[in-house]
Amino acid sequence: MLRQVPNLLTLLRILLVPVVWKLLWDREYERAIVVGFVATITDALDGWLARKLKAESRFGAYMDPVADKLLLSGSYLIFGLDGVIPGWLMYAVLGRDILILVFALLARLFTNLRDFPPSALGKLSTFIQIITGLVILINASLGGDIYTHRLKQWSEWICLAVTAWSGLHYLYTGIGMW
Repeated sequence: MLRQVPNLLTLLRILLVPVVWKLLWDREYERAIVVGFVATITDALDGWLARKLKAESRFGAYMDPVADKLLLSGSYLIFGLDGVIPGWLMYAVLGRDILILVFALLARLFTNLRDFPPSALGKLSTFIQIITGLVILINASLGGDIYTHRLKQWSEWICLAVTAWSGLHYLYTGIGMW
């Protein structure tokens, strides 16, 4: 039973995704920070427990990145549609994720490739997107005060750079694997 805890945490994170989306859509940023923090903790905890308990599973290997993509991509989509972030950042984050998904689908359909581990740059991009999302939420919850607004702007540009770099890296790697 204990070996199923990492998968249950991943499932919990997936169940929290629509809750975060609803809170963001309703502009309940403080509550979104709390629920998003819980989701982030489950992300860190499920991987750590899976390694500690030697309970890595096929479900976890597939669903952990799916949960991350749902949470981040959906959040950036809502931020963009609501005008909380510039459209270019929304398109960069969504475009990178769509690129990765299309590559993975094509690889599964037309090659023998089945394992698509994230690169260090991909993990960095995800981390930067999480931090930027947190900065965006804090800025929005404080009404965009001058200090958090500047931090938000810098975070957005850093997020764009790392996301684009990661997307190009995945494109290059994908073409090389093909």
